[in-house]
Amino acid sequence: MTLEDYLRQTALPKNEARLLAQAATGYTRAQLLTCDREPLPPDTAAALVALEQRRLNGEPVAYILGEREFYGRPFAVSPATLIPRPETEHLVEAALTHLPPDGRAWDIGTGSGIIAVTLACERPDAHITATDISPAALAVAEQNAAAHRARIRFACGSWFDALPADLQTSFHLIVSNPPYIEKNDPHLQQGDLRFEPPTALTDFSDGLSCIRILAQGAPARLADGGRLMVEHGYDQGAAAREIFAAADLNNIETLPDLAGHERVTMGQKAV
Repeated sequence: MTLEDYLRQTALPKNEARLLAQAATGYTRAQLLTCDREPLPPDTAAALVALEQRRLNGEPVAYILGEREFYGRPFAVSPATLIPRPETEHLVEAALTHLPPDGRAWDIGTGSGIIAVTLACERPDAHITATDISPAALAVAEQNAAAHRARIRFACGSWFDALPADLQTSFHLIVSNPPYIEKNDPHLQQGDLRFEPPTALTDFSDGLSCIRILAQGAPARLADGGRLMVEHGYDQGAAAREIFAAADLNNIETLPDLAGHERVTMGQKAV
């Protein structure tokens, strides 16, 4: 079997098939084109077929490959973490816009660390803290921080309990991509979501309980003028703004994603 044979007969989308072919062969994208008519060694062909079968069984490509690109950088992922998605880049962009020089930011529920690591790489002057309740997820985040030489303080724990009280003050930013899918949402049983950690996807409630926790707890941990920023579902913008207002946050606004859906809500602690 040649790569040309494989790409012609596979049932996978061609972009996914090429990614799996690169993983099995070790070829670059250019080599996939220049070597596509050379016979594959039997062990390489078998490895490629095995990867293809995993994908046909529904396993996400990111988990098969062990990585996904985010903000122009490769990030390790595992079944203990969410798969990075482009929508989260809007949260990062907002954070970079509002993080002052030498600023302090806390990424709560960091998962694979894409937000914290990206902030630390883009802003080496900043002081970044990242926490998660999952030790397995934190291990992936620490791996990504080391790979990108990002200076981050990590801690394990639930929400604001992850840090001791004396380290919970005067953050310029608190950012989070919390679980926000409602417990009965049918999407949880579809596509890649079937393989991702449920506790990182849903709050097993109305999809807003984690946003309430963040909004209620953030003001006491923010510096004057500091901001809370959260990613949420496409239809949760109005609810998020109400939650932020009830927590006495000011200058509340919601930013759209590239599809025009409300995606990131932020609010500011009074000066």
